[in-house]
Amino acid sequence: MTDRICISINNRCNLACEYCHFHEKKDNIHEQPMDVFKILDNVKVSIEKNKIKLFKIGFVGNGEPLLDYEVLKEYLLYIADYLKDGRIAAYTISNGLLLNREMLMFFKELNVNVGFSIDGIQEIHDKYRCNTHAKVMEKVALYKEIMGKYPSMNCTVGRDVLDKADETIEFFKQFNNRITFSRMIGKYCIALDEFNSFLDKAAEVLNVRRGGYDCTMYGGLCGAGMNNYFYSNGNIYICGNCVDLPPIGKSDTPFDELKEVSLMFNRNKCYKESLCE
Repeated sequence: MTDRICISINNRCNLACEYCHFHEKKDNIHEQPMDVFKILDNVKVSIEKNKIKLFKIGFVGNGEPLLDYEVLKEYLLYIADYLKDGRIAAYTISNGLLLNREMLMFFKELNVNVGFSIDGIQEIHDKYRCNTHAKVMEKVALYKEIMGKYPSMNCTVGRDVLDKADETIEFFKQFNNRITFSRMIGKYCIALDEFNSFLDKAAEVLNVRRGGYDCTMYGGLCGAGMNNYFYSNGNIYICGNCVDLPPIGKSDTPFDELKEVSLMFNRNKCYKESLCE
């Protein structure tokens, strides 16, 4: 049963990170209108019909969601009752640069989690993420001031992080929060086994996100085609890494009408990468 979705509300970003795998796919990603309110209506119907206790929605995807903050705000207000009751858990992931006090107060009111993309030590972060480390750290401090705790963080793991694993792990220890380490894919791809070895080491001292049928990018098993769909450009895909593959439906399709996707493959590997072997 579907109880998790990700919604990509735009294809734009205020950065041009060197390793961004969505940029590599941009010629195959065509922006089309998408009625997000209809998607949220389908979520509400499914929650009530199937008595789902918790439905997770990530407003994340091909771009920087806070470039369209006013639109995102409308979407969150549309499900505000569910957010406040804890029946929907919503989150977004941002590079942090556009965050301000007003936004954070709004997210706090509706219990929306805001994750920061930060690649550990300044040397590595600035190399790939456009020399923004100092600015992002200022926003992290603002988040801490308003929320009373540090935000969850997402760190993309490539060759540089592997080479400076100890320094990277030491950097994140100061926050005492949850860290999602994402395996770099695309042209800067690292092998799955060396990524998992890094995760094992980091998990000895950090609260590392792992486990379950989710995504091999985050150290779990591949959950493509199970209970989590990705919405982008008017279509539904089995995961965010497959937006250049044929969609499984239009974005306004009710969950009950989605065709079951039966994928037979080794879920220790990424479904998209298994197609390329």
